[in-house]
Amino acid sequence: MKKKTLLLVTILTLGVVVTSCKKKGCTDENAINYSEEAKKDDGSCSYETVNENATEYNESGNTVTIIDHGEGTGTKTLTADKTWILDKIVFVNAGQTLTIEPGTVIKGKPGQGENASALVVAKGATINAAGTATNPIIFTAESDDLNGSLAINARGLWGGLIVLGDAQLNSSPGTSAIEGIPTSETRGLYGGTNDGDNSGTLQYVSIRHGGTDIGAGNEINGLTLGGVGSATTIDHIEIVSNADDGIECFGGKPNIKNLVVSYCADDCFDYDEGFRGNIQFALIYQDVNEGDRMGEHDGGTTPEDGSPYAKPVFYNTTYIGRGISAGKRALTFRDNAGGEYHNSIIMNQGKGVDIEKLASGQDAYARFEAGELVIANNVFYDVASTGTTATASDIFKVSFADGVADNGETTVFQATFGSNNNTVANPGIDVNAGSLNPIPTNAASVNNAATPNDSWFTTTTYQGAFDPSGSNWAQGWTLLFE
Repeated sequence: MKKKTLLLVTILTLGVVVTSCKKKGCTDENAINYSEEAKKDDGSCSYETVNENATEYNESGNTVTIIDHGEGTGTKTLTADKTWILDKIVFVNAGQTLTIEPGTVIKGKPGQGENASALVVAKGATINAAGTATNPIIFTAESDDLNGSLAINARGLWGGLIVLGDAQLNSSPGTSAIEGIPTSETRGLYGGTNDGDNSGTLQYVSIRHGGTDIGAGNEINGLTLGGVGSATTIDHIEIVSNADDGIECFGGKPNIKNLVVSYCADDCFDYDEGFRGNIQFALIYQDVNEGDRMGEHDGGTTPEDGSPYAKPVFYNTTYIGRGISAGKRALTFRDNAGGEYHNSIIMNQGKGVDIEKLASGQDAYARFEAGELVIANNVFYDVASTGTTATASDIFKVSFADGVADNGETTVFQATFGSNNNTVANPGIDVNAGSLNPIPTNAASVNNAATPNDSWFTTTTYQGAFDPSGSNWAQGWTLLFE
């Protein structure tokens, strides 16, 4: 009996030992710390947290599709060995830096409304997109094979590039929601108090076939600059075939050199909200069948007399319009806009320069009277009248609001055509689409350049964007001059 009792105790003891030796751990195969060796779950299982705001980078071969769910691109480099596809709007969020290598191609998916694609560099973010003359950075539509699959005037196939900053606006309350993206998107706010704000670098960048509609006729511009500051580097930029404006500057003080805008369906260079930047060496070329003004220049709207006033300065531009028969305007100044054009060539357009005169308060004519709207040392040809037959009264106009009489304002404005050394002459530029050559062949007609009073500008001896004795600086890196 004692032996049987001892045997039973021994068996029970071994059972307890065996049971106590079973390895404990996580036994759930769905857990990130699942253990195949664990025989008993000890409650330690942990699971991967799903971040619904994380940005997706979906790679397939040499193509990477970017889908932004709220976190933006992050601080990231887009490399030239991949083609990057924007699926809807992709943001570079505040505090993030997006670097784009020379030769990189970024494509936007088609779609309108909430499906519209665009790249938006938010206020407080940085973009470093420094292409080269031999390896430009290209933004285009997903359907563009970069080998002639799209006509040069194909438009509205994706959105565009939007850069937002902290520079001053003249609208109230001092920040605005950028045009072209839903107003509910807070990352689309721009404007502040820092005119020296730095949003990064854009150099040798070509933006093609954009301008899709996000709703209610609200298209995205090719390049939108909202509240961008003067420390931002912007040069050698092309916008071609946008369904809305080519470039639009909302306030701020961005400075731009070597700009090409062509085949856009609305205005070519638009500004408002107190834009005060500098522009030099800009070529505008309009499609004979599409496009509105070459320059639509607005001051402010909410309020219209808000400060600072819009007073950008343009030197050495060549603006080539749709032809006299299209009846479109070269430059319009309104909503209290100022601005200056010097050493430029304006040609091939139905109407010249018009400035707005209202019944009272501040307006573009008031900026002219204050010396803040100046058109000087420019050459006009085939504007309002064929060849060199146009006079100051044909080219310079005052646009009066309803019920406002002309009390001599038109005469005063037109008198400055000659006193400011503007001329009507043939620069010798081939404007035909098949043989376009923006370099003047009649150098004697474009040799009346004035010296800029700002050291940012390059001093030239010629008028227009191209040196008559030089080469075409847009050749090779633009679609217009491939």
